[in-house]
Amino acid sequence: MGKTAIILGATGLTGNILLHKLIKDDKYKTIKLFSRKKIEGLPLKVQQFIGNMLDLGTFKEAFTGNEVFCCIGTTAKKTPNKETYKKIDFGIPVTAAKLSKENKINTFLVISAMGANAKSNIFYNRTKGEMEQEVLQQNIPNTYILQPSIIGGNRNENRIGEKIGLAIFKLIQPLFIGNLKKYKIIEAENIAQAMINLANSTSTSQIITSEKIKEIATVSF
Repeated sequence: MGKTAIILGATGLTGNILLHKLIKDDKYKTIKLFSRKKIEGLPLKVQQFIGNMLDLGTFKEAFTGNEVFCCIGTTAKKTPNKETYKKIDFGIPVTAAKLSKENKINTFLVISAMGANAKSNIFYNRTKGEMEQEVLQQNIPNTYILQPSIIGGNRNENRIGEKIGLAIFKLIQPLFIGNLKKYKIIEAENIAQAMINLANSTSTSQIITSEKIKEIATVSF
């Protein structure tokens, strides 16, 4: 009997890669997407639940499965209002974790960020850190928090400035040695694969740093 996976954020870069990996993975019989907009052209194994993600609790009855992959995240540029930003980057993952606990889902994976720290003076880092704390407080047996550095990959959005910045950053990657290795760009492909590998592993709950993500992505469980 195949597993049921829940994905939050399947329209984003990492979430979309994850979705298509799980579609091809025979271990997964059903994939449930919770999103504010529908993705067209998906196979029957994918069930889509469309609605207000800021009110995720309304999906409680349908929020059942074996594993939750939370790939939700926004940026200061997309969401300049700090209150709205926190509702997305803190509120959605925390609500998802609470629903997972209530519905006895024992595996929860969430993408956070390098530098996450609940005591940080930087709003972005503090929000991610507070999210991590709340998620861990749910005591879901298999909880994995991924902390990637800058995420690389082919985005559909026309973000010229960001693309130029990433291109320059990639050029100087060879200079990142020693303690600087953790700042190297991590490809969304590696993050998605690491999430799947962790979900199918027997390892205990943990926080996974950016350099560790790439390592886990290459290991089969």
